[in-house]
Amino acid sequence: MLYAYGKCFDPTGARHGIPTFPWRCAPDGYVTFRQLRARGLRPGGQPIAAQVLRPRYRRGPLVAYLYRLDQAKQVRPMTPGKRAALAKANTARRTCPKCRTDAGYVIPTSLGMCVPCAYPEEQCAA
Repeated sequence: MLYAYGKCFDPTGARHGIPTFPWRCAPDGYVTFRQLRARGLRPGGQPIAAQVLRPRYRRGPLVAYLYRLDQAKQVRPMTPGKRAALAKANTARRTCPKCRTDAGYVIPTSLGMCVPCAYPEEQCAA
C-alpha cells in the first residue's frame, strides 16, 4: 500500500473517529449515498457508518461517506401531490418573468430572464 493510502487506513476509527478506508477499498456491506440511490434505497436515518478518503496533492483529501447496506430502507414512492408540486416548480423555473412565456429551458439565474429578453439587440440583427 502506498504511503499516502496508509494515512487513510483506519478500520477501527482511532485516528478519524469513524472507520476510514482508502479510496476504492471499502469492505463489502458499505455503500455511498449514490450507490444506495442506484439500488432504489435510502439511508433511512442511520448514521454515517464509515468513510473513504482519497488523498490529493496540495489539498485536503476527498471524502465519501459510507452507509450500511443491511440497514438501508426502500425509497419512498412519488405521490401525486409531490409530482404535481415538482411539475409546478419546474414550470416556474422555465417561465420568463419579463415576457411571461415558457422558454422551453430553465432560465439562467445569472440572466434572470430568457435569452431573447436579455439580449434583444442580438435577436433583431439575426
